[in-house]
Amino acid sequence: MTAGASRLTWAQLRDLKCAELEGAADGWGTASNRADAGRDRIEKQLLNGLRETQQGAAADAAVRRLRQMSRNLQYVYTECGLVRTTLNSLAHEMKAQQRALREALEDAQALGFTVHADGSVTYPEAGEGLVDGKPLAGGTAAVRGRPGLLPPSGLVAPNPNAAKAQDIADRVTKAVRTAAETDWRFARILRKLKAEEGLTVPDRTWTDAAGDAADVREAAWGYLKSAIPHEASPAERREWWAGLTDEQREEYLAVYPDQIGNLDGIPALVRDTANRDNLQLLIGKLEGQGGERAETQLAGLREIDRQLQAGRRAGEPPMYLLGIGDEGNGRAVVSFGNPDTARNVATYVPGLNTSLDKEFAEGDLKRARDTAIGARYYDPSSAAIVWLGYDAPQSPDGLDGLDVMGDERAERGGSSFHQFMGGLSATNQNSDPHMTAIGHSYGSRTVGAATQHGGGIPGVDDIVLVGSPGVGVDHAEDLGVGKDHVFVGAAENDVVTKLPSKQQSALGAAAFAATGPVGVHLLGEVADQGDDDLWFGRDPASRSFGARRFEVDDGPQLLGSDGASLDAHSHYFDPNRDAVSANNIALVTAGRPEKIKTEGYR
Repeated sequence: MTAGASRLTWAQLRDLKCAELEGAADGWGTASNRADAGRDRIEKQLLNGLRETQQGAAADAAVRRLRQMSRNLQYVYTECGLVRTTLNSLAHEMKAQQRALREALEDAQALGFTVHADGSVTYPEAGEGLVDGKPLAGGTAAVRGRPGLLPPSGLVAPNPNAAKAQDIADRVTKAVRTAAETDWRFARILRKLKAEEGLTVPDRTWTDAAGDAADVREAAWGYLKSAIPHEASPAERREWWAGLTDEQREEYLAVYPDQIGNLDGIPALVRDTANRDNLQLLIGKLEGQGGERAETQLAGLREIDRQLQAGRRAGEPPMYLLGIGDEGNGRAVVSFGNPDTARNVATYVPGLNTSLDKEFAEGDLKRARDTAIGARYYDPSSAAIVWLGYDAPQSPDGLDGLDVMGDERAERGGSSFHQFMGGLSATNQNSDPHMTAIGHSYGSRTVGAATQHGGGIPGVDDIVLVGSPGVGVDHAEDLGVGKDHVFVGAAENDVVTKLPSKQQSALGAAAFAATGPVGVHLLGEVADQGDDDLWFGRDPASRSFGARRFEVDDGPQLLGSDGASLDAHSHYFDPNRDAVSANNIALVTAGRPEKIKTEGYR
């Protein structure tokens, strides 16, 4: 059946019991909630109990079966939630057309008009003729193909009731036709919401679920999405969420996990729940796309999913998925420790060449995990986050490609990071939490950009800059936390901390072109012009910048027996490769900066 073939009448629309649709939606909501409760019990009780008490092949097989059951229940939760919201959205839109119809019928009754079954409207005589002055005959306003497109010509004095009757007929027709189109549109969506037979949920089913979710999200725009406060402050979003009913929250989580999970100001536990569900939908969506970009992001998403499924290991803080998305180079925000309850919260911003791929999911997540573990040694109430909420520059091809390392991406990323930290400040439950912003490589430039928004970075007390090519300002005091609260780590062999200024880069490019790979070694020499200028401003490790420089290992030399190496740029967080640097970062994160080991300025 098509929308045009619908035989819905105004009497049927008037008598439609939307409460029955809402009752059916409640039933699907109950099924969704039960599936979610079952999944929660598997994840938090059964799996944890097995890991702690059982070992061997039988235990491993049981864990696999439980994970499959949890995955199945997650699918049931998602699909039943989509059915619930589809029915509620249908009722919401039908109610709107019922209101329009009711108002038209009430106007007809007040005027003494008669509305016929086909929507035409009969009106009585009224007014007077231009010649004889007698009342003008009544008549019937017919149903028009396109209501409102043919106004009276004005050449003949009309019965004043004619225009009123035509308006009512048009309103009745519009309400009925809109309701019929709505019914057809939602029927199509509901027909698609079905699962394959069997006890397993294959990957292709999640691909279908991603498409189902997209359809329901589009259909539920007026019912749900338009009310999400995207333009509000993080504090206002927190209050909005707190003011919703349990049923409303359940629907938002089921239909818009992508929106709620990435909305700064929403509590961490809620964001984690939403993003874990959206993670499966994203995997399904990308599996249905193919191509290099999709495969790259899929590898990153699957690794994050693997770590989430593996659960918490002894001595490690729990993981919270605070953001996930496939826009641009990909988005992922992962916390180790609950940032809403921890007294100390550090957020690490990665830099050049970072994107949502397997390397990020393995390496950058480990940096945040190591930082959290190190900080919790000094204060158990500590959490560390890796924030990939922007598109970092990707792989310049030699020095000629350094123009991709402009300020634009840092400025855009800084704005997003500023808002993210505002969200953490709004949801943290401590009266005076200690927050640290950590920028590595180009990420330090992004952190620097975030500080230049009004009032500095919300809630941030300390700033840590490692492997920095400059932050966009020339003095630590310009970062908004006081120069004594800016900490810098710069390895002697980290060439990125010695990138030449933009004015000096032409000389470096010429040297690189002339000498080939040896130019990597010469790059530090080119940068050392005695003026402390780097690519993005004053060298943060210099005396003139004024930060507190902490001790780090020199790192591997640029040229060794295995050729050129940039590994010195990536060891700062690793307690095995640079224990002193990792410990200093942990001390600042835990609010113990007086214990760091300092190093002299360059």
